[in-house]
Amino acid sequence: MPKAPDNPSRFLPLTPVAFEILLGLADQSRHGYGVMQEVERRTGGRLRLRPGTLYRAINRLLHTGLLEEVPANGDTERDDTRRRYYRLTDLGRRVATAEANRLARAVEAARVKNLLSPENA
Repeated sequence: MPKAPDNPSRFLPLTPVAFEILLGLADQSRHGYGVMQEVERRTGGRLRLRPGTLYRAINRLLHTGLLEEVPANGDTERDDTRRRYYRLTDLGRRVATAEANRLARAVEAARVKNLLSPENA
């Protein structure tokens, strides 16, 4: 009998660091330092992941099957073969999507309760 697909909701809620890592890998595979740069760029420098925090979280995400290690992208000028590259698994993408939807519902609830105005979002 084939194994049933994992239910993404069993991973929720994600820690902020785990969600940021999944977001950082949502559009392409990256090495750890590339994930750190993407998070800092996307947050305008408001969030900076330290290497110890990043790699502990990556190891947890690898262990739970949300990430996988992949070969370098193939750009020999930019890729460093010593670096380890990561990408979302199918389950990782479904979990990231479920977490984004959960957070969107929380933001909507905050708007309904007048805690967040639409123009300040």
